[in-house]
Amino acid sequence: MKKKILSILQYIIFLGGGIFLVWWQLKNMSDADQAEFFKAFRKANYLIIIPIVIMSLLSHLSRSMRWKLLMEPLGYKPKLKNVFAATMVGYLANSAIPRLGEILKCSILARYEKLKIEKLVGTILVERTFDLICFFIFIGITVLIQIEKIGGYVKNQVNAIAENQGASLWIKILIVLLIIIGIIIFIRLLMRRFPQNKIIAKVNGFISGIGSGFATIKNLKHRKLFIAHTLFIWSMYLLQIYIGFFAMEGTTGLSLKAACSVLTLATLAMIATPGGIGSFPIFVMQVLLIYGISRSTGQAFGWMVWGVSTGIIIVSGVLALILLPYMNKNYLNETDDSDSAENILSS
Repeated sequence: MKKKILSILQYIIFLGGGIFLVWWQLKNMSDADQAEFFKAFRKANYLIIIPIVIMSLLSHLSRSMRWKLLMEPLGYKPKLKNVFAATMVGYLANSAIPRLGEILKCSILARYEKLKIEKLVGTILVERTFDLICFFIFIGITVLIQIEKIGGYVKNQVNAIAENQGASLWIKILIVLLIIIGIIIFIRLLMRRFPQNKIIAKVNGFISGIGSGFATIKNLKHRKLFIAHTLFIWSMYLLQIYIGFFAMEGTTGLSLKAACSVLTLATLAMIATPGGIGSFPIFVMQVLLIYGISRSTGQAFGWMVWGVSTGIIIVSGVLALILLPYMNKNYLNETDDSDSAENILSS
């Protein structure tokens, strides 16, 4: 009961923060800004959305295929349709509560493919680690290819924070690091002192399952294909933004370099609030200001990109939830028959 209450509270806090950001953006617009904001939508070329939708779905499919590759060393060969459906349901859940979708998609796939959920969680952690590495590499490339524009902006922001915080900034960072290290040491002592405890035994089993998931990267049969999928996924993300520039008059002249900058901040926005609600347009607007795009046009572009990507996730996720039982009807019938047979034998 407590877990459910905490989950609901977490959802309310994150969603509430996103809704507040939406209200705050609209409230702080002047009449002229609002007129420019809605004008950008009225004059937008919505046919551009078609290739964006196709690229988005292709990136999700590629991510599903990449996840499937990580399962091969574990001896798992799930159907691609189930992996794709579970992935989309995971995205749908993440739109409500951050990171809930990672566990949910593992549990869904484990149910329909008879797999061990803890090992699937391990593969997700490997996948996210690769994405994090790619993200940092992408940030580095973005800064390098436009060092004067982005590098100067980042330098000014860091200097401003350092001047305001002074030595207290480093003290805060040190305290946080010491607390994290202390928690890790305390947990390890508990696990060594009480290895027979049921809760600790379950945690140990879960960690070993995750370890098995990480070990899959050593035995990955198709490493080049895995890297190719990773590059394809990030390329699709980047092209969605770049092609999206051509949908609005105010952003038509922006280059691929600008798309790199937008993708960097947009990725952070997706972490800040559920599905980036409220924060996505703000982050995009702040980036586009560097390139001389007005606040209203920047916000309009951010809302358009966020709306398209969120709409795809909602429609695909809901369809996946509806279709999963039908796609696996034969499997569910076989499972029910085998369970009933086991009950008869045991009785």
